[in-house]
Amino acid sequence: MNSEIKKLGSALIDFLDSSPTAFHATENIEKRLKKEGFSELDESEPWKILPGEKYFVKRNSSSILAFIAGKEKPVKTGFRIAGAHTDSPLLKIKDNGENKSASCIRVTTEIYGGPLVYTWLDRDLGIAGRVMVKSKRGLKSMLVNINRPVAVIPSLAIHMNREANKGFEFNPQNHLQVVLTADGSAKNVLKGLIASELKEKEENIAGMDMFVYDLQKGVFTGNDSEFITCGRLDNLQMCHAILESFLSVKAPVATTVAAFYDNEEIGSKTLMGADSTFTRTILERITALTSSGKDDIFRALSKSFLVSADGAHAHHPNFPEKHDPAYAPLMNKGPVIKFSSSFRYATTAESSSEFEQICEQAGVPCQKIANRSDVPSGSTIGPMSSAALGVKAVDVGNAMWAMHSIRETAGTLDHFYMKKALSHFYGRK
Repeated sequence: MNSEIKKLGSALIDFLDSSPTAFHATENIEKRLKKEGFSELDESEPWKILPGEKYFVKRNSSSILAFIAGKEKPVKTGFRIAGAHTDSPLLKIKDNGENKSASCIRVTTEIYGGPLVYTWLDRDLGIAGRVMVKSKRGLKSMLVNINRPVAVIPSLAIHMNREANKGFEFNPQNHLQVVLTADGSAKNVLKGLIASELKEKEENIAGMDMFVYDLQKGVFTGNDSEFITCGRLDNLQMCHAILESFLSVKAPVATTVAAFYDNEEIGSKTLMGADSTFTRTILERITALTSSGKDDIFRALSKSFLVSADGAHAHHPNFPEKHDPAYAPLMNKGPVIKFSSSFRYATTAESSSEFEQICEQAGVPCQKIANRSDVPSGSTIGPMSSAALGVKAVDVGNAMWAMHSIRETAGTLDHFYMKKALSHFYGRK
């Protein structure tokens, strides 16, 4: 494996391992942006935008949008936008769900998104998320990551369910409770764990958005490290590719935008989701501060292009029948352009052709996927963002196996290819 490719893959694994939730992913992106000289803008304050300067805006501490003001005004060049999502399918902890069963203290979870539930059983689980803490100055938001095995969801022995290997339907309320301790007399175990980690008093914890997550670290797999296996590849791999490519382009001609949204896995219809005012508001403010015409925002958007980046299904060697044989992308063969006749993806013939040209100019191969005609596809931030903004858009992603499993697998070389293609997209004249 080429050292440059493996170095980028190692950086991705580090990012994945340090981002157990959307809150942590956003914090890591923010730290990187600040290190590169980006300034934070507050939506409640007046803004001043200067050509060539670098800025970012956050919502809910789980979504972040960064931009570099181009040499040319948006009304002349439009915006170059690439977007992905910071959230992944998880099990969310109910903060009032602690209960006792068989002398064990458990906490109830609810399914967030569409995880492959069986992959979560018998795993070493940590707990992470965002906590609201009372202080003398009011409420403060704090991130917590209990990155040691403090929880487990035990499976049922096959002797008690002889049909388990033929399939088992999990009841989320009953079967996905997380066991925290065998001490049935313990009280407020979860809150105690969190308070201890934060070095705060239990009574000061006012609210929480907490999740369990897999503690196993990301690794290179395959004979020549050609794969990366880790949790949350969907969709932190694309977040990392966008961030790295966005930061690699110096002094862009057009205003470049890197958008990282929460809540894609549950439909994006939130304050911080792609189906909100977040992006539109920021683009309007940028245009208003760099132009004088009332219709300049509409002219800018008509010249803009959006790359919606999310995972794509790789041809599965053990389940080839699940793919349309004409659209079965392979690992490490380049970015995948995603098509759907029902526009579950935003791709059109025009936007697909433009992205193919970007890949060709960048020296990167690319592939295409459409689901079997008898199998509905998933969706992305692409269609809603394209519709809300009125911009051309293409849906792309890297091929991967086991999407929505607690551990997914993607191609090491594909990550390099995607970064290279997006760097060209951001930097082209």
